[in-house]
Amino acid sequence: MRSRGAIRRRLRRDDLSEGPDYALVGVIRIPELRQSPGRAIGRRVIFAVVALFFTAVVVFLDRGGYRDVQGDQLSFLDSLYYSAVTLSTTGYGDITPVSPSARLMNLLIITPLRVLFLIVLIGTTLEVLTERSRQALKIQRWRNGLRNHTVVIGYGTKGRTAVDAMIGDGIKPADIVIVDSNPAVLEAAESDGLVTVRGDATKSDVLRLAGVAHAASIVVAANRDDTAVLATLTARELNSTAKIVASIRESENTHLMRQSGANSVVVSSETAGRLLGIATMTPSVVEVIEDLLTPDAGYAIAEREVDPTETGGSPAHTRDIVLGVVRAGVLHRVDDSAVEQIEVGDRLLYVRKGSSE
Repeated sequence: MRSRGAIRRRLRRDDLSEGPDYALVGVIRIPELRQSPGRAIGRRVIFAVVALFFTAVVVFLDRGGYRDVQGDQLSFLDSLYYSAVTLSTTGYGDITPVSPSARLMNLLIITPLRVLFLIVLIGTTLEVLTERSRQALKIQRWRNGLRNHTVVIGYGTKGRTAVDAMIGDGIKPADIVIVDSNPAVLEAAESDGLVTVRGDATKSDVLRLAGVAHAASIVVAANRDDTAVLATLTARELNSTAKIVASIRESENTHLMRQSGANSVVVSSETAGRLLGIATMTPSVVEVIEDLLTPDAGYAIAEREVDPTETGGSPAHTRDIVLGVVRAGVLHRVDDSAVEQIEVGDRLLYVRKGSSE
């Protein structure tokens, strides 16, 4: 492993988090309701056509107040032609309003319609030109209000499953930030309604963009153990109080993860192996475990504060099925003699009904 000093020197290069917000457009993506380009253009074209025909009808109804170069009375085609050249500000001058009523109508109706018509026609161009500034302002507001959220490093199978579990437990998608370097993965996360940050999660400036310094919890679901260790170390240096939960493939790296600052370490390969072994003999046990790990259906494992009426009693005699007691940050099994009586400040790990029931 590299020394912490070398890591810090490497991570300080190209510090994006210190740059202006407009430089982060494309790096930070905040999901929003999207409309297909074809539909957006189609709506503008419809608005333009409606404005054009409305203007032509107004002109035709007051055709007596207009005069063309030949002195003939205006037909509806002439009115449509006049409306088109007027709204587009071409103005050939071959048809002109001569009566006071026609000029008043041009002032009160035709001119506002001309402005609206031009806005509709160039709306797409204006939207493209202002999109970068709009996104920069949106990113600035998001960063200013980013507090007590959850940062998920990696949105592969493990990260996506972790997010699904958190949302099933009631965490809002707006309170989850995904960090990954794969554009396709980030596209999927954004379509799921999640804020995404593109970059290497082992770099401190990328984690600062995700608001790690103000996060309540951090989930490290990287595909490689060395990446997970370095990302955990970087996250812990930025936030000394956040709860960090990390997943690794090999159990021999568990001590590295804990030394790097992880509060909880899940060995994915061994956990899957145990479930496979159990399933060969008692597959129903695996079904129960999967049920407990799925918060939106059946039963789920949860943690809650102790009710004042429960203090002094046994954890086994509460209204819920208690699996363990968390005291002073340490988890005790329910049959541990150290937690024979529930105390004030304890937290109970129990089985509850899923959110869909």
